Amino acid sequence: MQRYFVPEENWEEDRLIITGDDAHHVIRVMRGSVGDKIICNHPSGYAVLGELVTIDDNVTVSIVKFLQETVELPIHVTIAQGLPKGDKLEYVLQKGTELGASRFIPFTADRSVVKWDQKKASKKMTRFAKITKEASEQSHRNRIPQISSVMSLKELIEDTKDYDVKIFAYEEEAKTDSFVSYASVISKLKSKQKIIVCIGPEGGFSNNEVDLLKENNFLSVRIGPRILRTETASLYVLASISYQFEELGC
Repeated sequence: MQRYFVPEENWEEDRLIITGDDAHHVIRVMRGSVGDKIICNHPSGYAVLGELVTIDDNVTVSIVKFLQETVELPIHVTIAQGLPKGDKLEYVLQKGTELGASRFIPFTADRSVVKWDQKKASKKMTRFAKITKEASEQSHRNRIPQISSVMSLKELIEDTKDYDVKIFAYEEEAKTDSFVSYASVISKLKSKQKIIVCIGPEGGFSNNEVDLLKENNFLSVRIGPRILRTETASLYVLASISYQFEELGC
């Protein structure tokens, strides 16, 4: 059944209104008719079964019942992604949303090849929001992940001081027999805790960045014995947490 995330201001006591691109999708793409059923999500996280009651430029939906459902990870996972080349960030946002990330923080790193253009920031953030919204609908999420504005590493560290667990994937950990494994960290996580995982860009973290992260209580970990691409590392992290807490039931 088709699912839509509807802004809070469009909700009333027993009905809601779908507007804009979503209304176009209901009317033109899905060929919706009065009486059809859809699922609508409120920004606070709950979902309802709705019935289409009027269709014109907008779509009015009557609330049939509130749904008792949640597919959100029991752990709040933030992926801090060093700005990668090309469309890799969009890939991380899309697939990371499907895998359950709560928040994304893109950050500029010493070895980031791409440079963030502030003149194009608004357009890019709108594009990113569209990607996470559509991925949330496709994967039947209850919430759309938050996407923070691009930060420096220092700003990222300051912003995440209150997190329960702070780690970064460091490729040098994969080259030694003496390392801290990612598995040992996530096995100690508890439900509702907040974890941030920093992933460097294509060139990894510089020595200065490694020192800065460690000075601010970020633990360097190995995420497997192989050196992963930056976009693969983020998804490895999320898939591992999903398996640990949703499949194994830990």
